[in-house]
Amino acid sequence: MPRRILIADSIPANRVIFQVRLSDGFFRPLLTADATSCLRAARRERPDLIVIDCDLPDMPGPQVITALRSDPRTRNLPVIALIAPDTPERRLAALRAGADDVMVKPPDMSVLLARIRNLLRQREESQMMSRAWGCEIPEMLGLADRKGSFLPVGPVGLIAARPETAQAWKQQLDPRLRDHARVHAPAEVASYGEQAAHTHVFLIEADTGTHGGGLRLMTQLSGISHFRHSMFCILAPETSDTAALAFDMGAHDVIDPSVSAEELDLRIRLLLRRKQQADAERSSIEAGLRLAIIDPLTGAYNRRYAFPRLAGIAEQAAVEGSEFAVLVIDLDRFKSVNDCYGHTTGDTVLVEVVRRLRDNLRIDDMLARIGGEEFLIALPETTAAEAQRIAERLRCVVGATPVDGGNGVTLSVTVSIGVKTGGGPMAPSEDITAMVDAADGALLRSKTLGRNVVTLSHSSV
Repeated sequence: MPRRILIADSIPANRVIFQVRLSDGFFRPLLTADATSCLRAARRERPDLIVIDCDLPDMPGPQVITALRSDPRTRNLPVIALIAPDTPERRLAALRAGADDVMVKPPDMSVLLARIRNLLRQREESQMMSRAWGCEIPEMLGLADRKGSFLPVGPVGLIAARPETAQAWKQQLDPRLRDHARVHAPAEVASYGEQAAHTHVFLIEADTGTHGGGLRLMTQLSGISHFRHSMFCILAPETSDTAALAFDMGAHDVIDPSVSAEELDLRIRLLLRRKQQADAERSSIEAGLRLAIIDPLTGAYNRRYAFPRLAGIAEQAAVEGSEFAVLVIDLDRFKSVNDCYGHTTGDTVLVEVVRRLRDNLRIDDMLARIGGEEFLIALPETTAAEAQRIAERLRCVVGATPVDGGNGVTLSVTVSIGVKTGGGPMAPSEDITAMVDAADGALLRSKTLGRNVVTLSHSSV
């Protein structure tokens, strides 16, 4: 489905040009002639990106952008502002209002289309999590309303063909940012490693020694793990093939060498803010993935992770002809702990039992919580005799020392364990559901025998 680009321009001839060029670029243009219709269309249509001429007849461009940013329905839509030449204050006003980029009008259409593609790719990265969480990422992370007050700082790398050029950029930055800016030699920055590993933004001259050398350097740096999540800004003429190429190669911004010191400083700050937001999004994704497979109370794996992992262990055993074992463990009379001392004490007991179990397992063994007080352990490359010894050791470790339940409560805790082994030379891949059921049956026999007992499944003997 073509991406929808909302255009706000009062000149009919310009709208015709946008209609043709955007359609040729496989976009679907939505055309409006004033600020009022632009805002109405943005709220109704929810386009993928908005291009605004800042000389609309009924409202100044920055005011339109401010209105878009204040509405939850349009707050996070990418916005490109088109500004008349030689109006640096209006450029700054549009950026401060929340524009993602400003371009001189009439824009170079090749550069504009490249920038549109660039901003849509960047937005797509966060939309995946937005769809999963049901809200926009900045809102979820509490970052949506911090633009006016937050003054981001962070390591900034300055790279130019001549060191004095980079030093001049440094002097143009606000003193607070200047203290975090470092001049790097183009030929050496990729080998700096940890010295430059935490650089948040790189400002790179497009031609660092050779034509297009800065773009090649950007691609080299972005492929190095130290700099994979850095923001890259290319210094190149705004209306040039280099600018269009930089956007299509993944630059987060392109700055014309003629911009004012104030705009350079502001754009670096905007990139630092985007870096902070991107880092927060990645942390949220990592935390979400962790929560998807980890039991939040005990830190053991959960059922969602345990069974696919156990299936993998079974398949590997079939390939190698090795044996493996499954243990199902249940805390004895745990309901009475919750009934007598409360769930907080019960949670403390569970956490301590998991710690004791984990401390007595091998690095390749898997421990998962599959029920309230029931746990599953997978033991790769383990014979029946070894599995029984491990199970006995775990039973003894749990019951040897009373558990401090807090508030002066000390509890003796025991576990019952059922064991099922599988695999071996020439054996087919095991049915893991049947294995777990067999281990669970052995666990029930342990309970019948008086608890605090290890029982092997009959088919394992």
